[in-house]
Amino acid sequence: MNSKDEAAAVLIRAWPHIVAETRQVLGSELHYQAMVYHCLRLYGPVPLNQIGMNVKMWISDPVTELFQRLDKRKHDKYQGGFEPIPDVCLFSEAVSGDWRRRNNEQTMKTLLLAIEVKASERSNGRLRSGEIIADIVKLQSHREEARWRNCDFIPVVMVIDTAPMPAERMTPTSLAESRRVAHEATVEFLYVSPEDQLCSLSGV
Repeated sequence: MNSKDEAAAVLIRAWPHIVAETRQVLGSELHYQAMVYHCLRLYGPVPLNQIGMNVKMWISDPVTELFQRLDKRKHDKYQGGFEPIPDVCLFSEAVSGDWRRRNNEQTMKTLLLAIEVKASERSNGRLRSGEIIADIVKLQSHREEARWRNCDFIPVVMVIDTAPMPAERMTPTSLAESRRVAHEATVEFLYVSPEDQLCSLSGV
């Protein structure tokens, strides 16, 4: 796997299994991230040294307005960069299984696809569009930072909305708004509920 198209293809292959398996369990967002990682490894199949989970992507001297603003929120001593931490990342072979924070330049150059996972794990509530849109905007800014450095990757938001009761899941309006923002930001949008699934990646 050495191109964005190849990374998209492995996610497309794994997606039916992600849908089937996440519908069978109820857990935390972190647990679903691990399930996505597992399905990509098993059904992609993605080599062990090309997939990372909760990867710290340190970006020095950010150029996007969002990352500059987030950087300035930190104590003066720690300013000078921002660190997005995508839930699941796919890399080209050149990463060589090393996505430590100290290897941030190579990590940026070799990133092919980054996934942010959102789940309907809310007590007395439901997953709302604002939370998803925040991740969409963050992924959009991350990609702009990469492109400014002559790199590129596919940004993906994956919504695991498998709560058993309709009152615990996203409303149609919230889902439609999230999809609209993702489309305008050219961020891929994947969604699964007990009855429905959506995948904006080509081939599905």
